[in-house]
Amino acid sequence: MRKRLLMFLLVLPLLAVAQEKIKVACIGNSVTYGMTHKNPAETSYPTRLQQLLGEEYEVRNFGHSGATLLSKGHRPYINLPEYKAALEFAPDIAIIHLGLNDTDPRNWPNYRDEFYGDYINIIEALREKNPKVNVYVCRMTPIFNWHRRFKSGTRDWYWQIQSVIEDIAEHGNLELIDLSHRLYNRPDLMPDALHPNEQGAGIIAKQVYSAITDDFGGLSLPAIYSDNMVVQQGKPFIVSGTADAGKEVTVKFGRQKIIKTVAEDGSWKVMFTPMEADGKKYTLTVECGKEKIEYKNLVLGEVWLCSGQSNMAFMVKESSHIEQSLSNVRKRDIRLYDMKPRVLTNNVEWDSVDLVKLNDHDYYLPTTWQLQNEQNVKDFSAVAYHFGAMLADSLNVPIGLICNAVGGAPAESFIDRKTLEFHPVLVDILYNWKENDMIQDWCRGRAKQNIAKSINSLQRHPYEPCYLYETGIMPIASYPIKGAIWYQGESNAHNVELHEVIFPTLINSWRRTWNDPEMPFYFVQLSSINRPSWPHFRDSQRRLAAEIPNCDFAVSSDKGHPTDVHPKEKAPIGQRLARLALNQTYGKIHVAHHGPTPKRMFSFNGRTVIEFDNAIELKTSDNEILRGLEVADKTGQFSKVDTKTEVKFKGNRMIIERAAHRVRYAWQPYTDANLVNEAGLPASTFEIEVKTN
Repeated sequence: MRKRLLMFLLVLPLLAVAQEKIKVACIGNSVTYGMTHKNPAETSYPTRLQQLLGEEYEVRNFGHSGATLLSKGHRPYINLPEYKAALEFAPDIAIIHLGLNDTDPRNWPNYRDEFYGDYINIIEALREKNPKVNVYVCRMTPIFNWHRRFKSGTRDWYWQIQSVIEDIAEHGNLELIDLSHRLYNRPDLMPDALHPNEQGAGIIAKQVYSAITDDFGGLSLPAIYSDNMVVQQGKPFIVSGTADAGKEVTVKFGRQKIIKTVAEDGSWKVMFTPMEADGKKYTLTVECGKEKIEYKNLVLGEVWLCSGQSNMAFMVKESSHIEQSLSNVRKRDIRLYDMKPRVLTNNVEWDSVDLVKLNDHDYYLPTTWQLQNEQNVKDFSAVAYHFGAMLADSLNVPIGLICNAVGGAPAESFIDRKTLEFHPVLVDILYNWKENDMIQDWCRGRAKQNIAKSINSLQRHPYEPCYLYETGIMPIASYPIKGAIWYQGESNAHNVELHEVIFPTLINSWRRTWNDPEMPFYFVQLSSINRPSWPHFRDSQRRLAAEIPNCDFAVSSDKGHPTDVHPKEKAPIGQRLARLALNQTYGKIHVAHHGPTPKRMFSFNGRTVIEFDNAIELKTSDNEILRGLEVADKTGQFSKVDTKTEVKFKGNRMIIERAAHRVRYAWQPYTDANLVNEAGLPASTFEIEVKTN
């Protein structure tokens, strides 16, 4: 119980303490009232709060639909009978949740400067009735994108009002209850984009209950913390969790010890001084009162997130390099955190139990950090494992790999909601996603099949925009990592131009999440298969890598298959990603990390010359004639080059015995193009304009 409330109780006569209940006034608008509920008197959040608090409390609902905080708003709360009744109630505790209706264009644009003062006036009026009233101000529950005024102003004004409410709490030394946090990722609980349903009201009640009682369920840490974890060396080790408010949490790691008081919202976070990998085993101990959690066998090393869709999820046991993979098990310390989906996005209808779990964000099966053994390596991502094995061999430190790839997932499902809401183009991807052709039709069709048995029109699915960010990225966001590797694009290849917007947005979203604007991000360029858009998509990926800082790609088109979207040669792909990391992140500049990259193109004397970076000596992978080269004349029409007679290599230069306006390479959906450098690394699909001297 809050100190201020305890002091209030202590001054009451003993008889009054025994007889009188603690009065709680829930002041607000339609969300407080219970709008859209069949029976608000039984299911509104104040009613649920009464059930949680018990007989020692008297909770009353003073919510009025459409009420504004602003006194000059279209329906000022201070002019309504509920306000007068709340004052007459003279509450010991007041929960104020107002501001949603102030986002109406009649209100905030005109009277925003008066919001702060009007809010304070309500607080002061409550204090006049009861000087010892304990006032809680609430961050507003969400307004989702399908609200009719969302893009026309509500989206922007909503967050402006949230900021003012936070200022009121800070400057007034009032406790802030965040009613947005747990509902912002639950659109399935807000059928009309504004009003939480009965389950949503229960979430609000639990948050308010915890704020009043300090009961946040005791000591708890995210599942990403466990025995055997790898702690990212060279970065502050952040450990965070929840506990009952006001208590002290003692966290010990190695010789470091930090004591932290739990915040009013039940959260706590400590930050240990960066350490370097030293081969030692550590223990992390977290204590709060009589509660104690201990994690053993921790090591310092390098931690990478490995994400994307099915080609990243593709397991070692499915690949063509099983024995090569297993040979690493006994050599190095590689530890795995494998986030396997509860249900796969196969060609099936999911049952009602799984559908409910998906809505509750219970999509990934429980897991812990695992020491590698033959079985868990076989079940782990082949690309990720070979990436980690090469790092472990080169860096000689423990490697931690976190994998949360989902078959068929589009990139937009890995982006956070607020980023999409405020993006001038991608905000539209949030609307009616199961019918939205910004999302690949295959993804929409498969999702519809998986959730066909759901009776919830807002049923969640892994392919829904934001969903995999909410379920797969947010739960690990507090855990320090070095960088990310990514193998995805098959489910966005239908729209190259849209992907050119989505992809950098995703990277920026993750970099903000980890508060690391320079976080390395390495990805696999799409393989080759008989799908018409893929040459354009591969070339787009090549150009994106050049435009995005600290981002680069590994070629996989030489390991493709004409009909199988899941080529089995994964070891070379993981190793190419590792080469990028070793060269660009770890400074091992002697490690070749790219195939030939076109740098300069020009024509003279009837010849075309292409000069390449990342090559000392151009060659072909099979010592046969060059394949996959085409040139275009003034008309723009491409034709194949007789590379046996018309092409020769001279160091890092390719000389074509004809004048050309454009040159392209490996431009077939499925290609057997074979240009490599002296390290055997392949060239990417490219199309370039030839500069004429």
